[in-house]
Amino acid sequence: MNSNKKTARVAGALYLLNAVTGFFGIMYVPSRLIVDGNASATARNILASEKFFRAGIVSELFCAAEYIFLIWALYRLLSGVNKTHAWLMVTLALVSLPIMFVNALNEIAALALFHGSDFLAVFEKQRLDALGMLFLDLHGQGFVVSEILWGLFFFPFGLLVYKSGFLPRILGVLLIAAGFAYLADSLTSLLLPSYADLVNRFAGILYGVGELSTMAWLLIMGANDQPLDTPA
Repeated sequence: MNSNKKTARVAGALYLLNAVTGFFGIMYVPSRLIVDGNASATARNILASEKFFRAGIVSELFCAAEYIFLIWALYRLLSGVNKTHAWLMVTLALVSLPIMFVNALNEIAALALFHGSDFLAVFEKQRLDALGMLFLDLHGQGFVVSEILWGLFFFPFGLLVYKSGFLPRILGVLLIAAGFAYLADSLTSLLLPSYADLVNRFAGILYGVGELSTMAWLLIMGANDQPLDTPA
């Protein structure tokens, strides 16, 4: 029978991999290539660093695929605490996956428009660049939608950690706070976009602390060594 410590460290390793690939594909690559409000400059940057841009797309897709295994590990770790909450956690996580996969098509479409294939020759380059920028904006909005499900996911996740007895309760509190932060970030972008940047700064701190601390604890400390099927 596997121990909680081993399962927790597997979950921590998968969490780290998810964080690295997600950061590279979702945050780092766009930040290096996309120029806000300037479609022509963005198109030039992407075409000049096309392999880098494509690596970001692959990293984003890998992050989404690897997320399945992370959720499996978390379920193995926490299902003994409360199966209903564990299944709710899994359901909310998996529902967000199709959005993440389909969202990558926006980047692929933007790249095709920036290239201006033969069948797009009827459109001016400036117009193609503007359309490509629109798809990149939609890609960003896709994550705004996903954040609603990510936020809801952290409520059962945090509650399970809090009640587990083999992980620090403070991690559960931080994860629930991360859930509120994701929801606030998403809903502000949708309802009050003029305040989105301000809220994003504070929300980023909250969900960053919650996720990074949990990931580090799972990876380094693991969990108390007790059978997985023993309720806390």
